[in-house]
Amino acid sequence: MKFRVLIFLMFLSSFSYAQVVFEAKASKTQLGVNERLRVDFTMNEDGDNFTPPSFEGFKVVGGPSQSIKNYSINGKRSFSKSYSYFLSPTKRGVFTIGQSSIEINGESYKTAPMKITVTTAVDVPKDPNDPNYIASENIHLVAEVSTTNPYLNEPVSVVYKLYVAENTGVRNWSELDSPRYNDFWSQNIDVKGQNVREGKYKGEDYRYAVLKKTVLYPQKTGKLNIEPLTLDVSVEVPSKRRDIFGRFITTTANLTVTAGKRTINVKPLPSAGRPKDFSGAVGRFDFSLSSSKKKLEVTEAFNLKLKVSGSGNLKLFELPKPKLPSALEVYEPEHSEKVSTNLSGMKGSITDTYTIVPNDQGRYPIPAVSFSYFDLKSEAYKTIKSNELVVSVIGSSGVTPNGDSNTKEVQKTNVTALSKQFFSFKSNADLEPIAQNAFYNTKLFWWLFLGPLLLIPLLIIFTRKQEKRAMDVAGNKTRRTNKLARKYFGSAKKAIGEKEAFYVALERALHNYLKSRLKIETSELSKEKIALLLEKRGVDQLYVQSFLNIIESCELARYTPLQASDMTRAYKKSVEVINTLDKQLK
Repeated sequence: MKFRVLIFLMFLSSFSYAQVVFEAKASKTQLGVNERLRVDFTMNEDGDNFTPPSFEGFKVVGGPSQSIKNYSINGKRSFSKSYSYFLSPTKRGVFTIGQSSIEINGESYKTAPMKITVTTAVDVPKDPNDPNYIASENIHLVAEVSTTNPYLNEPVSVVYKLYVAENTGVRNWSELDSPRYNDFWSQNIDVKGQNVREGKYKGEDYRYAVLKKTVLYPQKTGKLNIEPLTLDVSVEVPSKRRDIFGRFITTTANLTVTAGKRTINVKPLPSAGRPKDFSGAVGRFDFSLSSSKKKLEVTEAFNLKLKVSGSGNLKLFELPKPKLPSALEVYEPEHSEKVSTNLSGMKGSITDTYTIVPNDQGRYPIPAVSFSYFDLKSEAYKTIKSNELVVSVIGSSGVTPNGDSNTKEVQKTNVTALSKQFFSFKSNADLEPIAQNAFYNTKLFWWLFLGPLLLIPLLIIFTRKQEKRAMDVAGNKTRRTNKLARKYFGSAKKAIGEKEAFYVALERALHNYLKSRLKIETSELSKEKIALLLEKRGVDQLYVQSFLNIIESCELARYTPLQASDMTRAYKKSVEVINTLDKQLK
C-alpha cells in the first residue's frame, strides 16, 4: 500500500511539474492617475504568437520588454519567460486589463483578467536618489501665450517649449494628450527642426526646444480655457554610480509632463461706432471692386470681383454683396482664398468673383460697395468704399441707346429674357449598340465552360501538397521559425532609433534563426550550447564568437546609452554574421 501511495505521489508531482503556467501579474491594483503600473505576462514554457490585451484606460509608455530565465536547481531544469509592459493611466476609474493569449506546443493559453483602480493624483515622495524625481525637477513643459486679454477674433499664438536642465538628456518624447481648442479657430504651424537653444527658466540656465506652435482666434467672449499639452518623455539622468572609466552612469526614467491649463479673457468688440454693414472682420485690410469688362455685347458675360487683402481673420467673415440692377443675370460667386498662417496670424487675400450676363442692351451702373472692419492697432472701426462702375452693353449694330455718357439710370424699357440663352447638359442618354454579337460559341464562352474542368487536376495536386505539408511537423516548425526571424529582423530595422524596441526585436530574430537552423528549443539557447552546436556544424570559431557577442550586446544594450548610429552598426553586423553562418552551416 505504501509503495502504491509513493508511486501516485511521484506521478502527481511529475504531472504538476509538466503543467503549463501562463499568468499575468500587476505591480499594484490601485494607483494614482500620476503613477505608473507594471504588468508582467509570465509562462514556464516557451511559446509563440503572444497577443497582449488592449489596455483600455491606459497608455503603454514602455515595453514590451522580454526576459528569459533558464536555470537548473538540484538537477532539475527550470524555464521562465515574461513580457513586461509599463502603463500610464489616461483617466480615473476602475478598468479591466483583459486576457492575453499565447500558443505553447500547439495549444492556446489565456490569462485571467485583472481589475485596476485609478484614483486622483497622489503625492509622490521626494527622494533625491529617485531618477523619476530627479527628472521631474529638471524637465519642464511651458506654454507661452502671446496675449491673455485679446479682442474677439484677435490672433493669439501659443508656443510649447520643453526646458531641460544642463545635466539631463531627453532621448525621445511623444504626445499623450493633444489639446482640443474649444471655442477657438485653430491652426498648427509647422516646426522645421527642433533646434536646441540656450535660455532661462525661473532665472536658471536651461536648454530648450520648441515642440509645437499654434495660432488661435477666439470665437467667444469671456474667460476661455486653453487645454494643456501632455507629453511622455524618456529622460536620462545621472546617477551616483560610475563606470570603470570614472564617468557617471546615466539612468533612464519615463516622465509625464504637462504645460498646464491657461486661461485668457476675451474682450467683446466695442458697440460704439459699429457700422451697420460690419460682418466680423478684425485686423487691417484693403478692399477693391473691379470688372473684367466695361463694354460688351448682349448675352456676353463679364466678371465682377470683390477682393479683401491684408492681415486678420480672413477665413472667418463674409464679403459684402453688391447691389446690381435687376436686368443683369447674376450667378453664385466663386470664392477663392490665398491665405497663409504664421504666428502673427492670417495674411493674404480672399475674393468673391460673380459671373454676370446682361439680358438687354443698355448702360448699367454698379453702385459702390462698402466694407467695414475693426482695426486692432487703433481699436476703432474703419470703412472702405469702392468706386462706382458703369458697364455698357451694345446690340448687334454697335449703337448704345441713351448714349449720354453722364446718364446713371438704366433706360426704362421692357426687358425680355432670352429663354434659349443657355442649354443644360444631358446627363442621361438612351443609346443602343448598332450591332450585337451572340455570346454562344465565342472564345469567352468556351473558356468559361471548359476552364473549371481543367482546374480539377490542378486542385487535386494542390490539395495533396497541402496535406503533405501539413504532415511535415518539423518542416512546418522550421518554416514558422524562419518567418518569425524575418519578421523580427524587419521589426528591428524599423525600430532603429528606439533602443528598447530595436534590441528586443534583434534578439528575437537571432533566437528564431537558431531555432530554425539548429532545430533546438528556446530552453536550450544557452551560450555554451550554441557554441557547441555551431562548432559541430562546421562554423569557424571566429564567427561563432561574433554571433555570441551580438547576443550579449543585445542583453547589455538596453541599459547603456546608445545612439541610432550604434543600432545601425549592430543591425548590419547581425546581417553579415547571419549570412556567413548560412554559408558555413553543414
